[in-house]
Amino acid sequence: MSRSTRTLLVLMLSVLVAGVASFIVYQRVQSIPVREVEVRSYSVAVAAKALPMGSLLTATDVKLVAWPQASPVAGAFTTVEEVVNRGLLSSVVENEPLTASKVALAEAGAGLAPTIPPGMRAVSVKVDEVVGVAGFAVPGARVDIVVTLSQQEQSVARVAVTNVQVLTAGTKYDQDQARDGKPIPVSVVTLLVTPEDAERISLASAVGRVSLALRNPMDPDATSTKGMRMASLMGAAEPPPPSLVPRRVAVAPRPVAPVVVAVPQIYTVETIRAAKRTSEVVR
Repeated sequence: MSRSTRTLLVLMLSVLVAGVASFIVYQRVQSIPVREVEVRSYSVAVAAKALPMGSLLTATDVKLVAWPQASPVAGAFTTVEEVVNRGLLSSVVENEPLTASKVALAEAGAGLAPTIPPGMRAVSVKVDEVVGVAGFAVPGARVDIVVTLSQQEQSVARVAVTNVQVLTAGTKYDQDQARDGKPIPVSVVTLLVTPEDAERISLASAVGRVSLALRNPMDPDATSTKGMRMASLMGAAEPPPPSLVPRRVAVAPRPVAPVVVAVPQIYTVETIRAAKRTSEVVR
């Protein structure tokens, strides 16, 4: 038997022994009983499907799942009855736990009203494709309210309200396109503002034209501008401030003394020479 043949036989025998040993170990491992560790859990109400903000929860929208008791969910509900007939304050995805911060009170109902925080108001602004920033004023975006007053040469544009959150775009709550960053063509945008800002926006809509200026949500600084007037827009010199404008002071005319014209006096001299009398005028 040659040397190469002996080497090949040794390799084949080694592979066979390794395969048999591996099979025996596999069988022994499979025969070991599995230990089941019992994890304490409790029931948590979760969304049975994806639901938009403002939806009224029904029994088919909610289900119970086992949740590890070692990692409880803050504000979670343990029964379906606790969340039925209550509105959603924010959109949820499938199997997301329903908590007290995401579900409105039982007497609050559904829709947009329960989502308004205390002390705030929701005001709607009529927009078009231009006013609505080409449809990118989607829920959650931050905008500035710019009002334009047209008074010929006295026209002015200025930021009336700054850093306002958009609640809804249009009359629907399902904003799937907005989550993907796509524009939404709508005619009405609802904004979350304070009562004072609601008055400003209402007055601006009544007396002028309202526009939305989209801003970065990571930029919380308030917009502070002096506004833009027609004179500045056309490059004309603006009138100086009132303090620098020369004032005209009314001065009473001085009394003028009457002009006295001297009238020369006239004298008549009468001369008598013998019987002859003559008169001569002397000035």
